Amino acid sequence: MVPPQAVGGAPRLRKVMILAGEASGDAHGARVAHEIRRRWPAVEMVGLGGEGMVRAGVRVLSGLDELAVMGFVEVVRRLPFFRRLERRLVRLLKEEPPDLVIPIDYPGLNLRVAEHAARLGIPVLYYIGPQVWAWRAGRAERLARLANRIAVILPFEAPLYRTHGGRAHFVGHPLLDEEVRAEPGSLARGLGIEPERPVLALFPGSRAQELRRHTAPFIATARELQRRLPDLAVIVSKVPSLADTAYRPFPFPATEDAHSLRALATAGLVKSGTSTLEAALAELPFVVTYITHPATFFLARRLVRVPHVALANLVAGERVVPEFIQRDMVPGAVADALEPLLDRSSPEREVMVAGLRRIRHALGSPGASVRVVDLAEEVMREAEAGAGNR
Repeated sequence: MVPPQAVGGAPRLRKVMILAGEASGDAHGARVAHEIRRRWPAVEMVGLGGEGMVRAGVRVLSGLDELAVMGFVEVVRRLPFFRRLERRLVRLLKEEPPDLVIPIDYPGLNLRVAEHAARLGIPVLYYIGPQVWAWRAGRAERLARLANRIAVILPFEAPLYRTHGGRAHFVGHPLLDEEVRAEPGSLARGLGIEPERPVLALFPGSRAQELRRHTAPFIATARELQRRLPDLAVIVSKVPSLADTAYRPFPFPATEDAHSLRALATAGLVKSGTSTLEAALAELPFVVTYITHPATFFLARRLVRVPHVALANLVAGERVVPEFIQRDMVPGAVADALEPLLDRSSPEREVMVAGLRRIRHALGSPGASVRVVDLAEEVMREAEAGAGNR
């Protein structure tokens, strides 16, 4: 007997678990949750995430303030918490099983939960698979074995998973789905910045530990550039998930309007991560940096197998933007790389902007969340067909 169908012929979906562990995953999860709700209005959604997923109707069991941990050393310190959380999620899978589990990135926890779901016969659609092209390639085979579908957001990832038997699909990058409302003029007026002044934007990170490590070198770099360019304005991008007190050491104005800041800025100093793709999509010339715990960096240098650290450079397949990682993050050297980018007529800036446009083209077209939920429908149809054949 085939299970009853939802209105319009869509497969039945009563409950879904969505698991995000950081700010970008929360944003991507919120868009997926909105699309799920549009297709299945009565669906129950539960999982991990932040305010975005809460607003999208997800009952969140643990928030980003507890989950946003990065680096080997930092994760080890929080292992007891993650073990407790894993046990709680597994208990939920057993006692109140969802029809579908959608883990979003965050592989340390999500791969383990996905494995439990697969053992229990619960379909898994993994969105933003682990970066197996960088390190721990064995995860590709593991995920291929347990996931019904793998939705990837970088164009070169799907073939890597398919070689291990994974049913991987490039859905485009979810950043292309963001509704960008940039008002650079309003931001400049609010901060008292004249239109002709060059502006350096600082993007030091969305996690407390990132901010602590980047604050001093970001300030030193900006100060060095202001020494060379006395008219330079500097603005810090801050995130609502961190308290205002975290930004007090910065002697510059700050804003939560990152879109307007990227549109206003002449150049940016950006920590490695998704923020490099956001800068690329805004065609903001920038320099990348990242500083982590020394032990984490020591291990990463021996395990990670990539020619570039910045996602923007990985997508481009070339060094479009300069990278200054760990000890290479010397304020004078970073200032040297940024100075020509603050000149709107410089050849260095022109070459970089052309490279940023190539990155945008490589990221696909808008509609990632819709394609992810299309894959969810495929998975649910297969589950229903399997149930009907038993």
